[in-house]
Amino acid sequence: MKKYIIIFQLLFSTSLLAQQIDIINPEKEIGLNNWRIVNDNVMGGVSKSTLYLNKSGNLIFSGDVSLDNNGGFASCRLAIDNVNLEGISSFKIRVKGDGNTYKFRVSERYSSINYSSNFKTIKEKWVEINIPLEKLEPTFMGYYSSRAPRLKIENMRSIGFLISDKQEGSFNLEIMLVEGIYKDKL
Repeated sequence: MKKYIIIFQLLFSTSLLAQQIDIINPEKEIGLNNWRIVNDNVMGGVSKSTLYLNKSGNLIFSGDVSLDNNGGFASCRLAIDNVNLEGISSFKIRVKGDGNTYKFRVSERYSSINYSSNFKTIKEKWVEINIPLEKLEPTFMGYYSSRAPRLKIENMRSIGFLISDKQEGSFNLEIMLVEGIYKDKL
């Protein structure tokens, strides 16, 4: 009986140490549906972007950012209404970029506030980035919002990627993985 209790304790404690949830993982066909593109054309701009799977099976977010007509951003968003993120402490993303700086963004249900964190890519190199929840800054229409409420991860409705900040020209971001990392349970 002692033997079974020890085995149970080992299995239980080990599973709590490194829990994560796949949010985007094309290899496992997770996070491939319910995407939408939102570019600056919603306010008169002319930037263009697309999202597709490449031959390696990774998501590609690419296009062209234009500053014409006061534009300057392109984004893709994944609806995650049915994903329970309660208890996560950070996001881990694995991407290959073009040297541009992107934003990883999350948004809550029933709110126009987005929470985002910038990350820099290295041209043609895979990078793994950990984004703690406390590093996600509240923004409203692209500007920092000091009056925004604290992020409630259990209310998430979408995650996404955005390129902006006057980075005019073509862009290409390859997305291999986005995971939610749970806090240590010990």
